Amino acid sequence: MNERIRFLAEKAGFVFWGSEEWKPEGAVIDWSCDYSKEFNIFVGLIVNECSEIADKAEPYKTSDLIKQNFGVK
Repeated sequence: MNERIRFLAEKAGFVFWGSEEWKPEGAVIDWSCDYSKEFNIFVGLIVNECSEIADKAEPYKTSDLIKQNFGVK
């Protein structure tokens, strides 16, 4: 998981698996909870971060900078 995405997910309140033996293989976030509230916070954090990037970027570079920030190709 991209470190920036993980940071924002943690900030939003998602619960992450630790080193529990019973966790599903490859799982990062424990999805056994209702994350309705946390998901809305997470989306808001991403939108705010994208807005900050857009404000600082030259118009033709904005999408590239946002993708780079979140590790998307």
